[in-house]
Amino acid sequence: MGLKTWKTSWKVLMSAALVIPAFGLAGANDTFAAGDTYKIVTFGDSLTAGYEPEKEASQYYGFVPRLGEQGRFHGRTEVDNYGISGLTSTGLEQYIEAVHAGTHTTAANIQSGLRDPNAAVFASNVAAARADVADADVITITIGGNDLLPLITGASLPTAEELAPKVQALLENYATNLNEVLTDLRDINPNARIVVADQYQPVPAIAAKSLYAALNQAAAAYTTTLNGVIATQNAAGGHVEAVNVAPLFIGREMQLTHIARKDIHPNQVGYEAIAKAFSQQIWNEYRTLSQIPASTTVAVVVAGKELNTNFKPILKKGTTFVVLRDITDALGADLKWNNKTATASINVDGRNVAIPVDKKTITVNGKNTAVQIPAFTEKVNGQMKTYVPLAVLADGLGFDVQYTSRLRTVFVNP
Repeated sequence: MGLKTWKTSWKVLMSAALVIPAFGLAGANDTFAAGDTYKIVTFGDSLTAGYEPEKEASQYYGFVPRLGEQGRFHGRTEVDNYGISGLTSTGLEQYIEAVHAGTHTTAANIQSGLRDPNAAVFASNVAAARADVADADVITITIGGNDLLPLITGASLPTAEELAPKVQALLENYATNLNEVLTDLRDINPNARIVVADQYQPVPAIAAKSLYAALNQAAAAYTTTLNGVIATQNAAGGHVEAVNVAPLFIGREMQLTHIARKDIHPNQVGYEAIAKAFSQQIWNEYRTLSQIPASTTVAVVVAGKELNTNFKPILKKGTTFVVLRDITDALGADLKWNNKTATASINVDGRNVAIPVDKKTITVNGKNTAVQIPAFTEKVNGQMKTYVPLAVLADGLGFDVQYTSRLRTVFVNP
């Protein structure tokens, strides 16, 4: 197949993409309710895993944990990451097939030669993945990059004429695999939103030279193919959406990836760009803190609103303390103060926490609870303020409390 014929096939695929429903698909879960946990389940390759060269897995900070942070700006959020480095669309199809069947498998049966140790772990416990999918509000997928990888990592890049038929064959295989993946996931959970990323092209113009345009056309063909698969799925009642990351990398390959180190994966700037694209697709926004917390304190976000106060939280031995009145106002709690016992009584929806100053025992819903560091008073800006342990108070009142070390932020959600 020549390049001209290949381009014609894109136009055919593009016409199928025009019937894709707009953002906010009917029936899809995209809202939070107090007390409910929004569940994000992620599948895919090394982009989902968050891989970066010369980093241990414990150091990965890809787009998935950033999505968890974004979710906590909206409410209680749980994230389950099933990313497997090196996974192809065929490997994902075989993994999701096992998840759908609920039958344990092996890493080799998912895909031969996988080196990511997570592959064996996930393969041996597909029941957990199936349960997570069944409970998911949104499922994200990144896949396809490893399908294309052999074409751009050889000793030399192919010519445009050589590239065209190879990409066309890859597109057909990718479309078949992705369609089966989405069908299986929808069968497990018909109501979840499924958000699938297209494929960015990592080779910069300076390296690709005359092939640069053809490589970007190949990435565009992946996007068009993805849109066609999504159109088919949604015509059958699915809630599937595309998130377009490919345009973000055009002309910025050196800025957003490790390509200068001969690695195609995103760097931190690139992962941030991908996270923004996913977040804007899911929540129509990407939240940031009004200011980065100083090293001596943390930010506190209560029900999506930053705790803005002249009296900053205080850290003591890993425990976050906040000014009593500031946090009770933010929580919408009723506060009563007993001068005689120097005890604060805080009430929300029938739950009560009583916190005495300078005592290592507090009362949570009538039961005594030990705390390592007691509430205390301190003079700040010329005023005496009572500081209470945030997590103990919020948890005792039935709020969810999550600390995100990367943002130095405590999220408190009803």
